[in-house]
Amino acid sequence: MMTQAFYTGISGLKSNQSAINVVSNNIANVNTVGFRGYTSEFSSLFEQQLNTTSQTSPTDNTVGLGTTLSASSMDTKVGDITLSSKNTDLAIAGNGWFGIKGESEPLYTRAGNFNFDKEGSLVTPDGHYVLGTMGNNIKNGAVSKVLDTVKLGGITAQTKLSFPSALQYPVVPTTKSQFFGNLGRDNVLRTMSTNAIDSKNNKNQIKLSFTQSKPQVLPGTQWDILATAQSLDGATTYDTKTAKVEFNSKGALISSTLKSINNNGQIVQLDLGNGFNGITSTTGVPISASSKSDGNIRGELKGYNINANAEVIATFTNGGQTSVGKIAVYHFRNEQGLERTSGSAFKQSSNSGDPMFFQDKNGENYNGTKVLNHKLEGSNVAISAALTDLIIFQRSYDANSKSVSTANEMMKKALQMGV
Repeated sequence: MMTQAFYTGISGLKSNQSAINVVSNNIANVNTVGFRGYTSEFSSLFEQQLNTTSQTSPTDNTVGLGTTLSASSMDTKVGDITLSSKNTDLAIAGNGWFGIKGESEPLYTRAGNFNFDKEGSLVTPDGHYVLGTMGNNIKNGAVSKVLDTVKLGGITAQTKLSFPSALQYPVVPTTKSQFFGNLGRDNVLRTMSTNAIDSKNNKNQIKLSFTQSKPQVLPGTQWDILATAQSLDGATTYDTKTAKVEFNSKGALISSTLKSINNNGQIVQLDLGNGFNGITSTTGVPISASSKSDGNIRGELKGYNINANAEVIATFTNGGQTSVGKIAVYHFRNEQGLERTSGSAFKQSSNSGDPMFFQDKNGENYNGTKVLNHKLEGSNVAISAALTDLIIFQRSYDANSKSVSTANEMMKKALQMGV
């Protein structure tokens, strides 16, 4: 029995020391971004069956002979989400892991405190590259294609996200201009205009001048149009067109012969609307004029932002935007099986299974969760619970230490009695 007391106490000392190490590591990382705490699980090494005369004992009729730390399980609850001033600080709203490029294999983390390094790569504070899918729409320092979204590639196709610090948004010539407003019914010159971008990155003007036709054919109203495409200062005229528009008795547009105009080599379709959607000629409504045109002048890069779909968005001085990359969010069948490598970084194991992406009904990969920018996920360790566990394990450690000391005293007395 005395030998049993030694082994039981020693196993308790080892188990509680391991548990103290686990909870101490949790407490030490209570302020670590994206940290996942661990909990300790114990089990008996051996059990001794007790003899009892009762067929059904109300209590357990076994005595444990020693204990061991059977498992240290990851706590998977999401940590507190806090605001940040950086648009590259990200938090995953739900399940999932960011991928980062390790020395020999990919690593996975909940810590989204990323930055762009001097080469334009998205990296962690310790310099690991963040993994994702490049849009491949940047060539020779300019955007080759404007993308609303970048489709997430396969697991093995994920690579570091790297973007140039200098980038141009190409000129997009105007191809369509729409006009809106009310001409009224008075025989007065009316004008409308809109800006139009040509293929040479010039911002020009398309001007429409309306004068009532002679003679008027009742009950509607007819107007003659002189359309002019010219430079903003009016010094250069690129094209002129004459046309007619007709309105019914209520002032709704029923016909127009003005279709397009040449803006310094770029054909622009002119849309005056239909019915009451566009230009009207009616009384009782204020005289007005407005327009809308597509196209954009050339722009220089202002910076990169990251949206809720984990898209890296390039923003330009001309107001243009395009997606240039997508940060990958990985998932695991058993994320508790991930093996910690350091701090907030983990690697896959046989227990976690291989990383995977969610797929939609068309078989295309997607992240499956929102990514919050200007936010960070803190440690999920509750300091009050961790300190309580630490006290419990320390008391248990002391109790096992005393059991070893008691068994030692008993052994001494037994040996003295034998003498």
